Amino acid sequence: MRFVLPPPAPASVAVEGTEARFAVRRIFCVGRNYAEHAREFGNDPDRDPPFFFTKPADAVVDSGTRVPYPPATAELHYEAELVVALGPGGSVWGCAAGNDLTRRDLQAEAKAMRRPWDMAKAFDASAVVGPLRPGPLPQGRICGVLNGTPRQQAQLSDMIWSVPEIIAHLSRLVTLAPGDLLFTGTPAGVGALVRGDRFTVEIDGLAPAVVTIG
Repeated sequence: MRFVLPPPAPASVAVEGTEARFAVRRIFCVGRNYAEHAREFGNDPDRDPPFFFTKPADAVVDSGTRVPYPPATAELHYEAELVVALGPGGSVWGCAAGNDLTRRDLQAEAKAMRRPWDMAKAFDASAVVGPLRPGPLPQGRICGVLNGTPRQQAQLSDMIWSVPEIIAHLSRLVTLAPGDLLFTGTPAGVGALVRGDRFTVEIDGLAPAVVTIG
């Protein structure tokens, strides 16, 4: 097959304990999946069904990356999340700590005008993903740490929709395939990042996802 332009290099994330990489096909993100986070933005977690938005595969960056402060925003926010990597048939291949970077002012504007969130969520380098650990889902704590100070803390069991429920619901909307990543929602405590900040996502049993804002 001939291409009129060279095809881009495939997006990928690191795999813990090996030099192999996990090729990323698509990124799906679950909104408002922790009750306290839903409430901090004025939503009712008991009434809202799961909903999804996407990021491009090439928004992925590895843990340890220094990310430039993105354009068109004065309110860049962190969101600590469990990331699930899918294998064949929608199975869980592995998991990682992740950070769903968000241009919050653009998101608020889009919400007010009833417009899509794409430019608030799907910008360059907006999906920070730590090394994937192959195997089953982790249990325990998720924590977001800003410059050494914990800002987000919850138990993974606090999710409104569990990972199997997320996969079941999403698979009714699209055909899931190996290489898909699921960002499973963020706990309460999201906040702003400024240049020079270092944010670390810690999940029990997983390698941390660290990003520095350039």
